Amino acid sequence: MNGKYLRTGKLFNNTKNAVIIAIDHGLFDGPINGMTDLKKTAEKINPCVDGVLLSPGMIKHLRFVFDFKGAPIPIVRLNWSSVYCFHWNYNKAYTVLAQTVEEAVSNGAEIVLASLTLQTGSEETDTGNVKVYSRLVNAADKLGIPIIGEFFPAYSDTITADQMYEQVYSGCRILSELGCDMIKTFYTKDFDKVTQSCPVPILGLGAEKKPAQIEALQLAANEIKDGARGVVFGRNAIQVNNPFAFQAALCEVVKNNLDPTEAFIKNKLSDI
Repeated sequence: MNGKYLRTGKLFNNTKNAVIIAIDHGLFDGPINGMTDLKKTAEKINPCVDGVLLSPGMIKHLRFVFDFKGAPIPIVRLNWSSVYCFHWNYNKAYTVLAQTVEEAVSNGAEIVLASLTLQTGSEETDTGNVKVYSRLVNAADKLGIPIIGEFFPAYSDTITADQMYEQVYSGCRILSELGCDMIKTFYTKDFDKVTQSCPVPILGLGAEKKPAQIEALQLAANEIKDGARGVVFGRNAIQVNNPFAFQAALCEVVKNNLDPTEAFIKNKLSDI
């Protein structure tokens, strides 16, 4: 079997859904709450999760997360986009290559991620973003490395729910048409239509930090109910008082369809 499909199967654990923990925020935000000391952050990652998303330069510092039997899969983000820099009031989504697929794989990446933002208001920006994305997708395919396409809308913090849905609905299909093995994106209204119209697995992201952990668990349950094959949670899985326990609860909700309230109680979670 092609190595790409072996790795993809490992992520989804044959038939179960996947849980990925994202700790790549420093690539755009610098140090943030819960991720100031990334080594200590990584020590709070529960081995029950299937993958860890991190920046190109961090995999060499965090090899201990991936060096034991049954460890999570290292997933490396390859391109940098200004769309994530809300703190600088950026939103136009200029995208550049941060690391090639070959470089990421040589450092230990088993899966890579490339993001794409469209409808920026500039045809030049959109076509430039597609050029970067397509280059990475084709390079990953040539090497037999699975690639996650991330669709992140421009102006995501100001567009309406209807606009978010329309962008995600069309954007995910475009990502898959350009070639990727999985897609990471926002949970929207009518999310089941997004998952049904896309030929590759969809991973729902956690987005902004929820006020309560039960809300984050419920978000994950809703994403799975509407057809997602897994979740990618960052702040909601790290910026909590017991990340290890929350991630255990998250895995039970996503992989075993445990009710969020039951998972919350079983893993003795508390927001106090």
